Amino acid sequence: MTGAPPPSLRVEGRYFADGCSAVAGMDEVGRGAWAGPVSIGIAVVTPGSGRRIPRGVRDSKQLSLGERERLYEPLARSLADWAVGHASNEECDELGMTLAQRLAARRALEKLDVVPDVVLLDGRFDFLADRVAGVSDFPPVRLIVRGDATAKSISAASVLAKVTRDRMMEVESEHYPWYGFERNRGYPAPLHKMALATWGCTPFHRRSWGFVEGLWYRPSASGPRRGLLREPEDSLGDDVAHDLVGAARYPHPRDAEEVPRPGVGAPLA
Repeated sequence: MTGAPPPSLRVEGRYFADGCSAVAGMDEVGRGAWAGPVSIGIAVVTPGSGRRIPRGVRDSKQLSLGERERLYEPLARSLADWAVGHASNEECDELGMTLAQRLAARRALEKLDVVPDVVLLDGRFDFLADRVAGVSDFPPVRLIVRGDATAKSISAASVLAKVTRDRMMEVESEHYPWYGFERNRGYPAPLHKMALATWGCTPFHRRSWGFVEGLWYRPSASGPRRGLLREPEDSLGDDVAHDLVGAARYPHPRDAEEVPRPGVGAPLA
């Protein structure tokens, strides 16, 4: 949003004032993609480390590719700890998106050396909560609407997750160059749609998603058609792609759950 103030550490500061020694922001990328993993970034700040976060850190959707790459290394060095966890396209198909996000988040948390006292999660939907088990092995979670635009730890997690996943998709593009993964990162885009209609799904696609209806499956071995890669390739982000992709062909019941959680500033007890 043009002219919007940059994210700050005011939210995190409330929890430091309440006695927390480490606060983590968490955000996801890849939810609306047709191919590749869903990835969860987590960025841990402490009262001292937050001041070292480089200027310019915002929600990854508000930054260009060059800006995200430029910020990645200094941002990673500035944090008390950080990690990115992934759930593969096969796991997205098998588990549904809610459980796949929870799995990726757990993998990210398991990589941390600094265990956060509280996790700030962007949005209104707590995908970390397990209503069936009735217990959680995650730290206390606080939901923040538009958190990636207001809480610096969440925007930092967004950038780290986005760059990490983008680099993974770029590696995969070497194996499937005609799908344009190096540019669309597995999201809906003209070239991606054309390649799917021509060659079908790869082993890297989510085959339970609604878009795959009527498509045939073949791990392609032939090269791209001449001229195909000259097509414009403007990929869509998670916000738009989620509406286009729709529900999985066989919806997972727990994907629809919205678990109420306390908002920002709620006591941790």
